Amino acid sequence: MALEAKLSLRQTQRMIMTQSLQQAIGLLQLNRMELIQTVRQELEENPLLEEELVEAAEEAEEPAAKTEAAAEGPTEAPPESEDRLSETDWEAYLQDASDYRREFPREELERAAPEDTMTRPRSLADHLTFQLYLSTSDPDLQHWANLIIGNLDENGYLTVPLEQWSEAPPSDPTLPERALRLVQSLDPLGVAARDLRECLLLQLDALGVEARLARCLITDHLAELEHRNVARLADRLKVPPRDVQTALELIGSLEPKPGRTFSTEEPRYITPDVYIVKLDDRFVVVLNEDGLPRLRVSGYYRAILSRRSQNSKETREYVEGKMRSALWLIRSIEQRQRTLYKVTESIVKFQREFLERGISTMRPLTLKEVAEDINMHESTVSRVTTNKYVHTPQGLFELKYFFHRGVPATDGGATVSSLTVKDIVRRLLTQEDQGKPLSDQKIVEILQQQGIEIARRTVAKYRSQLRIPSSSKRRRY
Repeated sequence: MALEAKLSLRQTQRMIMTQSLQQAIGLLQLNRMELIQTVRQELEENPLLEEELVEAAEEAEEPAAKTEAAAEGPTEAPPESEDRLSETDWEAYLQDASDYRREFPREELERAAPEDTMTRPRSLADHLTFQLYLSTSDPDLQHWANLIIGNLDENGYLTVPLEQWSEAPPSDPTLPERALRLVQSLDPLGVAARDLRECLLLQLDALGVEARLARCLITDHLAELEHRNVARLADRLKVPPRDVQTALELIGSLEPKPGRTFSTEEPRYITPDVYIVKLDDRFVVVLNEDGLPRLRVSGYYRAILSRRSQNSKETREYVEGKMRSALWLIRSIEQRQRTLYKVTESIVKFQREFLERGISTMRPLTLKEVAEDINMHESTVSRVTTNKYVHTPQGLFELKYFFHRGVPATDGGATVSSLTVKDIVRRLLTQEDQGKPLSDQKIVEILQQQGIEIARRTVAKYRSQLRIPSSSKRRRY
């Protein structure tokens, strides 16, 4: 077979995502804090970007100043503005796109979402050490107690055996055990226990409760308590089911993880990206732009571009590249804000009843419905609602919260929001007769009587999501 080389033309289409387009898509997915961080970074890296620091009073005085200057006659133009760029009209990119901005009284937003003062929480070790030095002045006992405190895990349990802490044995062999008992007597109750059984028994001892049945259940039947099978335990222990129920309630009031209230994990505070505020009989969308710098292009570098003949080719190319990057960032941020505003307005349109009356009137909603309503692609709506929160008259929610499927009606009528159905299940279980708790099948029958078609496994899933145990574990004697 002979090989030959030849030229041929072939026309194909490929989608190429430019760096600028990737940046615009990336900005859509950022929440408010991430956007502020990105803008701050761009301000540091791009010399053409400046933060616009204009007071409202100065903005209000500007039109009057312009009118007065026009009345006095023309003034001499500065030298750097004499020549204009003929190739690129940079001013066309610098228009203030403010159609999505709403002036709104700041005090109203502060009332809608108050911020708590953040302080460093006291750790479990700090809490125990403070009590320790008030409890004993014995330096040897303090030393061993500090060793114990330093070896507690995040839940307050002692997981390292005492004999592994020191190469040389203590002068008094009873010191480690005495120190352990001292730490176990401190607050929170049950701290420094070596397992769950010891933790619960320490709390019963500290409370001064005899509770022989509860102690028996903890000591000999701890593994079975998770299933809460009252009838089986009562039969095995030869006691009335009501006594077992009382003992289980006492055990349930104890803290299985004494140290978790002193968690060292920093709390995560959520700041809304957008507000929905009710004014009279209408809902107003207000973007949260606190802390977000308003960007503009540096006048100094714009002057450099206007003096083309006075600058080297390398200088012009550098400034023009940074100019394109700056303008694209400004436009991308404005497009992000405008898109977020439109999507939130559409959500208000579809979920007005929820905003007025709460979860019982939530309607099913899909990304496609909102996308068609505002004439955008579904993927754009998905990106702009990701990891963003909205403060509403009904509380603080993730924007994705408003999108969920519907549950069909038995009569073929309008579908019901799955969140509404879940709330109905919650209310049914909250109001049930605890002596005769509702089974999942019984809940299905009640919902069908209300015109909601739902499977038993779906009810079980909703109940599990609500962290409500099965009917056998909810029964009270």
